[in-house]
Amino acid sequence: MSATDFHLTLSSARALHLAAQGLLNPSPRKAGKQDVLACIRNMSALQIDTISVVARSPYLVLWSRLGNYPHAWLHELLEEGHLFEYWSHEACFLPIEDYGLYRHQMVSPQGLGWKYNHKWLKENAAQVETVRQHIHANGASRSADFERTDGKSGGWWEWKPEKRSLEVLFTTGELMVAKRHNFQRIYDLRERVHPKWNDKKHLKPILHCERAQILQSVRALGICKANWISDYFRMGKPDVSNQPAQLVKEGLLIPVTVDQHDALFYVHPDRRDLLEQAGENKLKATATRILSPFDPVVWDRKRAIDLFDFDYKLECYTPAPKRRYGYFTLPILRKGALIGRMDAKAHRKEGILEIKALHLEPGVRASQALAADLARTLHEFATWHECHDLQLTWCSSAELIPLLEALI
Repeated sequence: MSATDFHLTLSSARALHLAAQGLLNPSPRKAGKQDVLACIRNMSALQIDTISVVARSPYLVLWSRLGNYPHAWLHELLEEGHLFEYWSHEACFLPIEDYGLYRHQMVSPQGLGWKYNHKWLKENAAQVETVRQHIHANGASRSADFERTDGKSGGWWEWKPEKRSLEVLFTTGELMVAKRHNFQRIYDLRERVHPKWNDKKHLKPILHCERAQILQSVRALGICKANWISDYFRMGKPDVSNQPAQLVKEGLLIPVTVDQHDALFYVHPDRRDLLEQAGENKLKATATRILSPFDPVVWDRKRAIDLFDFDYKLECYTPAPKRRYGYFTLPILRKGALIGRMDAKAHRKEGILEIKALHLEPGVRASQALAADLARTLHEFATWHECHDLQLTWCSSAELIPLLEALI
């Protein structure tokens, strides 16, 4: 089969995407710490978020792919230097071998928007220098190690100047996150956290790094349209979507056509085996998993609509009366389709996982098989949260309620 002969059905394209993301089938064995690292390398980025009504997003994204594993492994990999934190799709855990791809942003952070404010940095140079010198003299530090000096009481997004100084020095690459404690960042000087890095020896030209990120985006997604590329790493370059055609000419991407789509899709050569299996309809989706709102499969709303016909919006920032589905709805993946979403809360002290609302997508019919798959996955989800009871408060499908309640 030549590189121009690949054509996929939409369901096969979905299967290829899920296979590349590690979500096609349940994990065949118990995960080890190296599986956590391999999973992050496979996705290229693991987004960080602090909302904790259920397990925080980075833990949940890994659970969806690996099953039960200790949260501590993620932080051990960071402290051991296998991972680093920086701005990617958003704040992310990233493989340390990709540090050079982000170094240009650190050196010239003006394009990072609110994450870097040169005017503030100039006006608060003395404060920033105090923070810099404190860490130089005292070692790894967190925001709580600095007393607030501006006289304000704090509050949501009311960062004290010392916290803003830490964030600015993090964005410019002077500081890195050495480790986390209770999910709080602990910062140290870059030369202490990543001593092997040397700009003169290791930094590649910016165009090389941008091209590498384009290829990584396509590889991570498994199959990708040109207009999906820039969102994965938030590259923000208007010419990014024009580059796949050139990469095809160089043999670095494979063009693919997909049913119901006029635009070309692209596949990384590393995924050629998966592409051939998809073309022969050999990729069979069997997994039923609960996803994080910040899972790569759904973090691009337009892509989720395009590929899965799943219109997903996180509503935690929407006023409660205007929410359609709930505060922190989790997409539900079953056998290659996004079949619903649930608003859940782990009542950890009581040992109860509450399903506050369970919504099935239009056209998804209740059945004994669906109830069995959901119940099994919900029990796994609850066990991982150390919750011994499941409580279903509301469900959009009257037919599903008795089937599911009999199993949970």
